[in-house]
Formats: sequence, C-alpha cells, structure tokens
Amino acid sequence: MINTGGKRVGVLITNLGTPDEPQPSALRRYLAEFLSDPRVVNKPRWLWLPILHGIILRIRPARSAKAYQRVWTKEGSPLLAIGRKQQIGLQQKLTTDVPVVLAMRYGNPSIASGLESLRDQGVERIIVLPLYPQYAASTTASTFDAIASTWRHWWHLPELRMISDYHDRDSYINALANSIREYWSEHGQGEYLLLSFHGTPEAMRLAGDPYYDQCHKTAELLRHKLHLSSEQCLLTFQSRFGPEAWLQPYTDKTLERLAGEGVKRVDVVCPGFSADCLETIDEMALENRELFLDAGGSDFHYIPALNDRDDHLNALVELINEHRLTN
Repeated sequence: MINTGGKRVGVLITNLGTPDEPQPSALRRYLAEFLSDPRVVNKPRWLWLPILHGIILRIRPARSAKAYQRVWTKEGSPLLAIGRKQQIGLQQKLTTDVPVVLAMRYGNPSIASGLESLRDQGVERIIVLPLYPQYAASTTASTFDAIASTWRHWWHLPELRMISDYHDRDSYINALANSIREYWSEHGQGEYLLLSFHGTPEAMRLAGDPYYDQCHKTAELLRHKLHLSSEQCLLTFQSRFGPEAWLQPYTDKTLERLAGEGVKRVDVVCPGFSADCLETIDEMALENRELFLDAGGSDFHYIPALNDRDDHLNALVELINEHRLTN
C-alpha cells in the first residue's frame, strides 16, 4: 500500500465525456450540460443561454447524433470504452490497494459518482488525473469546478492532489514518439506530420490560459524526439466552433493548403487526446481525410491516440506515483 501516513489513497481519472447513446435526445442532454459550462463558452449567461436553448439545442443534437452513430461501438462510445480499458490497466499496475475510478466531466459516469465511489471505498486522499496532457481552463479547470461543486454538499472532505498537466514529461513524449515510429514502420512515412490539437478561442489565450504555449512545448519536444524540423512537423488546431477567432493555424485550412501545394501524403496525430473519440475518429480520420483528398491529396494517415498502450499507462502510473503524498 502507498505510504501516506495511514490514509488510503485513491485515483480519479477523468476525461471530457460522452452522450449515453447516439440519439438526438441523449445528445441534447449532453450538449446542454457541456455548452452551459462557463469555462467552455465564456459569454454572459443572459446572452448565451437563450441562444443555446433557443437555437443550438434545436439543431445540433440531430447532426451530432449522426456523427456519433458513425463511431459508436458494441462497448458504447469510443471515449468511454477506451477510458474503461485505461482504468483497468492503471488498476492492474497500481494494485487493488489503490482504487482507480473513471469519471467524465459531462455525462456518465459523472465526477460526482466517481468521488462517491472512492468515498465508499474508504479513500481519504484523492489524486485527480484529468487525462488532458495540456492544461486548459475549459478542461482541467472545469474538472476542478465539478469536484468543488460536488464537495459543497459533503461534510467531511478528503485530501486532494490534482495533477494539472503533463505536456512536457519525458514518458509522455516518449510514448507519443514510440506510437508514431511504430506506425511509420508498418505504413511508411508521409511528407508531413501534422500535430493537431483541439482548438480553443483566441480570447482564452489572451486572458492568460497556458494551453497554446503548452501545445507548442509538446510539439517542440516531439519534433526533437523524432528528429524532425518545424517545416516537416506542423502544429495545427482543430474543432473550432462559432464565428469568433480560435487558435491558429487551423487543421482543415492547413490540409487544404498542403494539398493545393502538391503534397500527396500527410500523417496526422492528435497529441492532446489521450483516447480516441469523436474528434479523432470522425472529425480527423474521416472528415479531414475527405477534405485533404478532395483538395488534391492522395494519401491521408491518422495515427491513433495513445489509448491503453502499455507505455502510455506506464507514463500515467509514473505521474500518479510522483504525486503521492507521503506525510
């Protein structure tokens, strides 16, 4: 058992979330929770909520449900299915003395249920590991908000250690580099490697969010590990939403530009996603592939996320063990 002065330690791993099923009604519930979060959409509530409930939630659920239907598996949502494999893998590596629970910021299993599960198992000290390598207020900070909201209703609070990011850790960078090299060994190497991170509004960066800088640091370290130049290995941002400016350069525009310049093969990896999900399987591997080919490209390769790779789980275990409190 971990030496924590007699207090039992548990681990809560979290990710963004998923609807319960790929149907418009489930997407409406999920999107209502997700897009109501001020960390995600930082607009005055009096302005945003009527737009959300009066327009967006009347239109977007049906479209999003079709996208989820394309990626849904027998085990359910890919993000949840992979998250369960990650939870099982971490549990095996940490032993049963340290319970590991999976929770989602939006949807199920909820963060509240995850915290209650750890409490029921007698945990007095919780290590929270949001599976976002790069910190963003809309992901990591929002996870803390959900924890604080749950604990408002508890009389006895456990000790908390929250891991904010791991964007520049050697073990994480090594796992990324290993996954790319292994893919290239089997499928060959493209002319360019795109590192596509999830976008956030430019206003968040200007307000002080470190996400943009941490993405660039990850990209720099990964280029160095793979012996690639910044001309060969490009950083881009995907998944923008709405009319305002988001972090640039945009992934889709970059793919169109490369194809227009005569580039025939592009490889894409998404280092900010710890598990494959709608944004990687559908948006990247399907929609952006079609975009690149329609623009004149010939060969598009999506390199899967780290998911439950052993080196990825080892990196997470190393991170968890480093954050144990020993006195």
